[in-house]
Amino acid sequence: MASRIQTPESLGQVVRAARKQLKLTQPQLALAAGVGVRFIVDLEAGKPTVRLENVLRVLQALGGELQVDGLPTPGEGA
Repeated sequence: MASRIQTPESLGQVVRAARKQLKLTQPQLALAAGVGVRFIVDLEAGKPTVRLENVLRVLQALGGELQVDGLPTPGEGA
């Protein structure tokens, strides 16, 4: 199921909900994603300056992916 994410806070809420649904602790998710526990804490808290590369790692570890809708695809109109 897709989640509409428009703020750092909503991203954090989605990540927290997915982690809990998978019955993972923050340290377990951090280990699976190859990031620090502090990063998971900051991400779930909606910190706006988290590193995109690490966000993508966490999403992948949770079995998700980032999709962007409403923008032209590469090569369109160029």
